[in-house]
Amino acid sequence: MTPPTARRSGLAAASGLALIALAGLSLGWRAAMLSYLAAWLVLLALPVGAIPLVIAMERFAGRESGTETALLAALRRLLALMPVAGLLALPVLACLGLLYPWARGATPATPLAAIWLTPAFFAARLILFLGAWLWLARRLARLGGIDARGAILGIGLHAVVGTLLVTDLVASLDHRLGSSLMGLLILISWSGLAAAVAVLLCPAPTEPARAEIRLILLVVPTALWAFLHFVQFLIVWSANLPDEVLWYFARGGWSGRGLAILGGGVALLGAVLTLRPGPGTARLLAWPIVALHAAEMFWFVTPALRDRFVLAWTDILALAAVLCLAVAALPVGARLMRPGPAAPGRAAA
Repeated sequence: MTPPTARRSGLAAASGLALIALAGLSLGWRAAMLSYLAAWLVLLALPVGAIPLVIAMERFAGRESGTETALLAALRRLLALMPVAGLLALPVLACLGLLYPWARGATPATPLAAIWLTPAFFAARLILFLGAWLWLARRLARLGGIDARGAILGIGLHAVVGTLLVTDLVASLDHRLGSSLMGLLILISWSGLAAAVAVLLCPAPTEPARAEIRLILLVVPTALWAFLHFVQFLIVWSANLPDEVLWYFARGGWSGRGLAILGGGVALLGAVLTLRPGPGTARLLAWPIVALHAAEMFWFVTPALRDRFVLAWTDILALAAVLCLAVAALPVGARLMRPGPAAPGRAAA
């Protein structure tokens, strides 16, 4: 690491820690760490959400048509954030007692929860899950780094790890909603966020086919995400489940309704834009998708303490802190993710 890079990383790390301290001293450390957890999930969404997209594009699209190598390269750039996200999980592990009721001695809901939700077992699982994603990201960072069998195993591993991690990190914050859809819902949300950021990182397409590919990559996960949200809400509403209703009440209010309207509007906008895709339509859709899914992480996490959804200034501080800490950790991440040569006998994606 050169001296200018070291100074930049040190300044970014100091700024990030100062922002976390400011949030904690102002409104309490639990509120600050819940905001940090939500902001960290936004960062984690970028490399984790890119994993299934890279697998799909390399195996089923890019290798045959070769029409969207720029987007595939942008998604691989997001994979480089995986070790950075792993390092930034350390504050979460250090503050389990602040974040989770079960880590403070709350009565477990079931006998399995008494075994599953313990600090040591939780920490071991989180490290294992992040390590599995890091391994996948390193494999995918190499051109042609995964074959057909590896693609199937990779998607399966991603789905299992993601579902379990979401259950640990998000669902166990607020036990009132016991939904088997939450893991899949958040994984799709992360892929939508990663796709939108990748589109914004790419230069504007010059060919209609590439513009259409980018738009489809945004519209499909957004439509599926909206459908799963609707199904989950419909089940709770139709069954009138008391605890689940309270979970949704805590995430309602004007801010929650506004986020729901934004989500429906983005899904509708995506459907309309597919009728006449143009060079700038994907970028037009990408901006609100980024805002939507970033705010959604706070919608899932912060009402566990506030019992209502509202974007507070501590959330903004947490986002800025995570950004600064990510910049500080980028040199380490770059060394860990430095891709090797393309696999022998495979064409570059």
